[in-house]
Amino acid sequence: MSRILILGAGFGGLELATQLSETLGDAAEVTLIDKGDAFVFGYSKLDLLFRDAAPETVRLPYAEFTKPGVRLLRETVTAIDPAAKRVTTDAGVHEADYLVIALGADYDLAATPGLAKVGTEFYSVAGAEALAPKVRAFSSGRAVIGVCGAPFKCPPAPSECALMLDDELRRRGVCDNCEIYYVIPFGSPVPPSPETSAALRAEFEKRGIELITGRRIASLDPELNVAILDDGYEIPFDLFLGVPKHRAPAVVIESGITEDGYVPVDPATLATKVDGVYAVGDVATAGVPKAGVFAEGAARIVAQHLIAAIQGGVEPERHLGQGTCYIEFGEGRIGSVDIDFLSGPEKTGHFNPPSAEQMALKEAFGATRRARWFGR
Repeated sequence: MSRILILGAGFGGLELATQLSETLGDAAEVTLIDKGDAFVFGYSKLDLLFRDAAPETVRLPYAEFTKPGVRLLRETVTAIDPAAKRVTTDAGVHEADYLVIALGADYDLAATPGLAKVGTEFYSVAGAEALAPKVRAFSSGRAVIGVCGAPFKCPPAPSECALMLDDELRRRGVCDNCEIYYVIPFGSPVPPSPETSAALRAEFEKRGIELITGRRIASLDPELNVAILDDGYEIPFDLFLGVPKHRAPAVVIESGITEDGYVPVDPATLATKVDGVYAVGDVATAGVPKAGVFAEGAARIVAQHLIAAIQGGVEPERHLGQGTCYIEFGEGRIGSVDIDFLSGPEKTGHFNPPSAEQMALKEAFGATRRARWFGR
């Protein structure tokens, strides 16, 4: 019986384990390992920050993930030997015939001097939860939404944060007392889609949100409450909402399989340089954005490769890097962008303006995955 070891139960790991269970059932031994106890959709962090969502309402416990042929272990990975396909955790050693690394990206607060001391980032559940009361108390001065490095997860999320913060300030009647600055290292809010970027820019201009593109937050002065950009420009702030620099988890880097901080893969197959080892999602350099929908699409391709290797049959498809990202435009409006990174000669992004249909599609996106993975 083939042994398949999947590290990380995010979008990629959950979808891969589900696909393998559906096709292989008990014919393979699939082990899914994650140190956490629950899955959280990335967009739920904005619900914690601006919609008063309670943490328990956005958590999907791993105890509810039950699939034939799959065992989900809550363990912390402490060492990875890709060549031997051997993984050490805080509970023991696991060996496999096939290894899939889907551990996501970690946040490196230390890479941006002063960020850890300021301590206001909204990209983790704990960070968003801690920042929420500060957002509710903010009633005058300047708020800076700052991205500390690229690539980063869910590229539209900081734009959503800026618009939802503006909504919050208008709802409380303090908007005229506040300024919002938004600093992003990209040349536009959503580089693959000029239409989407133009729509967001129009929203920022209408609301008086100051957009600073092509620069990142290089450091913060916690004593003076000043954000310093990579060109030396300084922006004083009264509230900072940060997106930390991302990197692969240290245990992945220590395994020797990374280059420039991430795991390089064949974009068409998600295979690494080590035979029988794949990487999907934010931990990998696959030529696609770091977002859950792309990890999920990559997992489907890896599933096809593993099923073909074990059972034979249909030749796996090529990874096309396609997916839809839903975007909060404020005032309860949802738009989206259909991204296609790998199927043609150029990256493309088709903009779908905010509408009731897009809102329903986003709701269906979450509902189908809750049902598929957790039976809800």
